[in-house]
Amino acid sequence: MTNIPETGRTPRVQIRLVVIQILVLSLLGTLGGRLWYLQIRNGAEYAKEASGNHVQQVVQPAVRGDILDARGVPIADNETRLVVSASRTDLLKMKDDGKAVLTKLAGILGMKPQDVEGKVRLCDAKTPQPCWNGSPYQPIPITDKATPRQALQIRERSEDFPGITAEPEAVRRYPGPGDSNTSQVLGYLSPVTDDEIQQAKDTDSPYLRSDMVGRSGLERQYDKVLRGKAGVTRYEVDNLGRVIGKAKSDAAEPGSNLVTSIDARVQRVAEYELDNAMKIARTQFDKITGENYKADSGAVVVMEAKTGRIVAMASAPTYDPNVWVGGISAKDYQQLTGKDSDYPLLNRAIQGQSAPGSTFKVVSTAAAIQAGYPFDGNYPCTSSYSVGGQVFKNFEGENFGPISLGRALEVSCDTVFYGLGDNEWKKDGGINPKKGQPKDWFFKTAHQFGLGKPTGIDLPNEVSGRVPDRQWKQKYWEANKDVWCKTGKKDGDYVEKIAYENCLEGNKMREGDEINYSIGQGDTLLTPIQEADIYSAISNGGTLWNPTIGKAIVSPDGKHVTEIKPKSHGKLPISQETRDVMEEALAGVVTRGTAAWKFGGWPQDKIPLHAKTGTAEVYGKQTTSWLATFSNDYAVVMTIAQAGTGSGASGEAVHNIYNALYGVQKDGSIDKSKALLPTPQQGLPKINPDGSIEAQKVQKYDPSADQASEQDQQGNTDTGSPAATVPSPTASNRRTARRSARPKKRRRILA
Repeated sequence: MTNIPETGRTPRVQIRLVVIQILVLSLLGTLGGRLWYLQIRNGAEYAKEASGNHVQQVVQPAVRGDILDARGVPIADNETRLVVSASRTDLLKMKDDGKAVLTKLAGILGMKPQDVEGKVRLCDAKTPQPCWNGSPYQPIPITDKATPRQALQIRERSEDFPGITAEPEAVRRYPGPGDSNTSQVLGYLSPVTDDEIQQAKDTDSPYLRSDMVGRSGLERQYDKVLRGKAGVTRYEVDNLGRVIGKAKSDAAEPGSNLVTSIDARVQRVAEYELDNAMKIARTQFDKITGENYKADSGAVVVMEAKTGRIVAMASAPTYDPNVWVGGISAKDYQQLTGKDSDYPLLNRAIQGQSAPGSTFKVVSTAAAIQAGYPFDGNYPCTSSYSVGGQVFKNFEGENFGPISLGRALEVSCDTVFYGLGDNEWKKDGGINPKKGQPKDWFFKTAHQFGLGKPTGIDLPNEVSGRVPDRQWKQKYWEANKDVWCKTGKKDGDYVEKIAYENCLEGNKMREGDEINYSIGQGDTLLTPIQEADIYSAISNGGTLWNPTIGKAIVSPDGKHVTEIKPKSHGKLPISQETRDVMEEALAGVVTRGTAAWKFGGWPQDKIPLHAKTGTAEVYGKQTTSWLATFSNDYAVVMTIAQAGTGSGASGEAVHNIYNALYGVQKDGSIDKSKALLPTPQQGLPKINPDGSIEAQKVQKYDPSADQASEQDQQGNTDTGSPAATVPSPTASNRRTARRSARPKKRRRILA
C-alpha cells in the first residue's frame, strides 16, 4: 500500500504546483521589470510622446514659386480657386465607406458619381487612373473648379456632407499670361506619396502630407526651391478634441521664383511653326509608300549659340498641363498615356531619339579631317557606290564629279561619305582587326562631339542617344544574340536576314555598319538637343555648352538672387581653320545647297545663316525630317517624324522662326521694330523692392498675319510668318528644290 502524505498530495502533484509557482513568479517578475522600464527608465520619453497625442496640427500650404520667362512674364503661376476636397479617413468611418455622401456631392458638382469615387480611391499596381497617389491621411481634392454657389451649398449643408470641405486655395496655373504652352518643359504637379515622405524625412527638405511635388520638367528639376515650406500650427486639445491652447506656430514660407531663359514670344512662334509644319506635311504625298505623310511627332529647339541657354523648346504632340491640376480624369489620363495617344508627355526635344541622317555629316567631316583627309581634297561624288556586290546609288543618280568636303556638305553627297567611311573601315583592319589596331576616327570623333551621353540639360530624364561603336555592338550582341539566332533565316525576309547576320557576327564592325554610320543612318541615334548643342558649338567657335533653361532663382522677398551660370562640357575636336571652312560650307547649304529653295530672299549679307538638311530612314516608317541651322546668335533645330525631307518638311517653319527673331520681312528687308529677339536677352528682369518681378509687356504672335494660302508643286507653302513669306525657288536652284522635295531611296547596306 502506497504511503500518501498527510496533505493528500502525491509527489507528481507537488511537482506541478512548484512549476506553476515558478511560472507565476516569473511572469510577475517580467511584468514588474517591464513596468520599471516604461515608467522609470524611459518614463520621460514616453511621457513626452503621450503629451504629443494631445496636440493637433493644422497645415497651411506654402505658395509655390512662379516660373517666369527671361523677361519676367509668368509661364507658370498660381491663382485662387474654390477647391472641394474629401477626407478619406472620415469617409471610411461611414457604413458604406462614404458612397452615399460622394453620390450627393457628385450631384452638387455636376459630375458622375463614378468619377468622384475614382478621385478618392488609392493608387496601387492594380488600380487604374484616376486614383489618388498621395497620402491617404490628407484631404483629397475632388475639383478645383467649384463655383461659389456650389461651395456655399456644401458649407451650409455640412451635416449632409461629412468629411467634405470647400475652401479657397492657391492652385497651379498653366500656362501663364505669355500665351505659350511650354507643357513638356514646365512639367506638372501631383501629391506627395508616403514613400517620398519617408525618403525625405531626414533631409534638409522634408515633405508634409499636404505637399504637391513636381513630376516632370522644371517643376521636378527645381521642386525644392519652388515648393517653399508649409506653415504648421500646433494646438493643444483635451480628450474630447477641444482646443485648450496653442503650442507652437511656424509661419509658411513661400517658394522662390525661377527665372528661365525661355522667351514666351519665341516659344509661341516655335510651337505654332512646328504644329503648322506637321499639318502641311500631312497634305504632302509620299511617293515611296503611296500615302500622305503621317507627320505624327516632332520637336524644335531654339538655343543661344554663345551660352547654351534655351530660348524656346517645343515638342509635339503636346498637352494641357492644367489637366493635372486638382486630379486628372480617366478620360484625360487615357488621352495622355494610351496606345493611340502618341505619348504627348514625352519631351521629344530631349527624349526623342532617331537616326540624324545627313545632319550627322558635320561629325563625319570632322572625323575625316582628324583621320588625315584634306578638307579641300578631291573626293569622287559618283552616281553609285558598290559594296559587297551591291550597288547603292546617289540620290537620283546625281554625279558631281570630284568635289571637296565642303561641297559634299552643300549638296549632301552620300557617296563621298560612303567612300570615306569604307576607307577607314579597311584601314582599321576590316571585320577582324588586330588587337589595338583600329583607330576608329569616325566613332572617336562622335564621342568628342559629346554624343552617346546626355548633354546635361537642367531637365529630368534626358536620354543619351547612341554611338554604335565596337563596345556598344559587343554589349548589344550579347544581350540579343539568343533571339537573333532563334529567329534569323539566311533566305528569309529582310528582318530575318538581318537577324541571321546579327546572330553570326553582330558583335563585329561590318563594312556596311561603318558606311551607314558615315551618313547618320544605321544604329546611330541623336536627340534634337544634342543636334542643337553641336551646331551651337560650330557657331560659337567650338564650345560645347550644357544646355540650360534655369537662369536665376529669386527669393520671395527679392533680396537673394542666385544666378545659374552656363557650364561647358567640352570643345569640338576641330581647329579654328576647320571650323571656319565648315561654317562657310554650311552657309552654302542656305544659298546654293539643299536648303536654298526654302531660304530664298533671306538677307544673308546682313544675317549670315548656316544649315544642314537631313532625311533619315526608319525601318517600317516614313522618313524623318531633320533641319539643323545656326546664325551668330542662335541655333535652331527642327525634326518631324514621318514627314519627308529635311528642307521639305521643316524648311519654311525654321525660316519663319528666324524671320520672327530678327524681324525679316517678305522682301528680305529687316524691320527691327518687329523683331522679337534680334540678340539674346541680357541680364534679369527688374526685381521690385517688395520682391515682385516686373514683367515686360508681351507682343503676341499673330500667325494669321500675312498668311498666304498658295502652294507650289514642290510643296513650297508659307506657314504664316508674321514677318515674311518665302518666295518660290529661283531658276538657279530649282534642281535643288526638286532634289530636296523627294525622300531619298536608300537600301540598308548588308555587306
